[in-house]
Amino acid sequence: MSESSGEALQERIKLISLKVCSETGETPTAELVLSVDDEEVSGSAIGSGPVDAAYKAIESIVDSGAHLQLYSVNNITSGTDSQGDVTVRFEKGGRIINGSGADTDIVIASAKAYLNGLNRLLEPEVREHPQAADV
Repeated sequence: MSESSGEALQERIKLISLKVCSETGETPTAELVLSVDDEEVSGSAIGSGPVDAAYKAIESIVDSGAHLQLYSVNNITSGTDSQGDVTVRFEKGGRIINGSGADTDIVIASAKAYLNGLNRLLEPEVREHPQAADV
């Protein structure tokens, strides 16, 4: 069952900065700084592409143990300066969480989506009884 909540999400992990380098014939790299529970932490990683490198850099800091099941990119606006909307889906211990992020830079949008999902994963699991009456 997927979780989504109308309540405000507590952002324990925030993106401070992200630098990616992707060049023909070279291995993509990512360097980032996150705020984790109000403490700045930096990390870096290489990957098969800039998004993969960014995700690996995030995981080098948070070590979530979550399995990425879905990565999807859609445009919100049109044109070369289009804003991209990224959706990710994580699974950890049978719990499925969706995250989303938007930005004109698709790598930044991807990092925002990943962090949004991780923040949701850090929230306590709250499930209403399926027979609970709406009042």
